[in-house]
Amino acid sequence: MTSEPVLGRPAPLPASPEDAALDTVPNPHPGLTYLVRFTCPEFTALCPVTGQPDFAHFVIDYAPEALILESKSLKLFLGSFRNHAAFHEDCTLKIAHRLVTALSPRWLRVGGYWYPRGGIPIDVFYQTGDPPSELWLPDPGVPPYRGRG
Repeated sequence: MTSEPVLGRPAPLPASPEDAALDTVPNPHPGLTYLVRFTCPEFTALCPVTGQPDFAHFVIDYAPEALILESKSLKLFLGSFRNHAAFHEDCTLKIAHRLVTALSPRWLRVGGYWYPRGGIPIDVFYQTGDPPSELWLPDPGVPPYRGRG
C-alpha cells in the first residue's frame, strides 16, 4: 500500500486492491451521529474461474467516528478490482474489511448487488453490527434484479 495521499495530484489506478491506499481525514463533526453513503453503480471485477468480467452496484453506508473517507482514494481502490479475480463474496467482504480497518467507523454496512452470473444474481451484504439507534438509515435504493422489464 502507498502511504502518500492521492488527493490533489494525478494518481494512476492501482494494480491490485492490495496496492490501493484508502485515505482518511479527520471527521469535522466528531461526536455527531450521521450517515455517509457512497454508491458505485459500475463496479467490475473478474470471475476467478472464467476470467470474464463481473459487474455490481455497491452501496457503502457508514457512521463515522474519528475519521471520514476521502472519495478519490475510494474510487481508485474500487477501480483496482477491475483486473482482480475473485468471487462476489470475496470482493464484497474485502471491501468491507478494508474500510473497517481504515476508518474504525462507529458502524458500517456494505451491499454488493451483483449482476447475474450463470443466470443467477448474487447479492452479498455485510455490516459491523446494529446501527446506532439515533442514526437515520435510508433504504439502499437498489431494487432486486428483474432482468429486462
